[in-house]
Amino acid sequence: MAGGWARDDAVQDQIDSTVEDGLARVRDRIPKGESRQDCAECGEPIPEARRKALPGVQLCLSCQEELDEAEKKSFSGYNRRGSKDSQLR
Repeated sequence: MAGGWARDDAVQDQIDSTVEDGLARVRDRIPKGESRQDCAECGEPIPEARRKALPGVQLCLSCQEELDEAEKKSFSGYNRRGSKDSQLR
């Protein structure tokens, strides 16, 4: 499928690399260590069920949702193929 000087499996290599980058980004966001009793942002108590479900949690649910929304808005996926359509956006 690849053309020019690229190997035949170059497109699959690009796809695999994109997936690996995404997984690494998500793994880096997983909290580690001991959970806090109260939120690092607002000081509200973090429910015990949340602390047990997610070891190393630092934020209450509402603060975590705000952080996730802010990160979602700031993240723009990286287009490895550089297609003409993606350059027009």
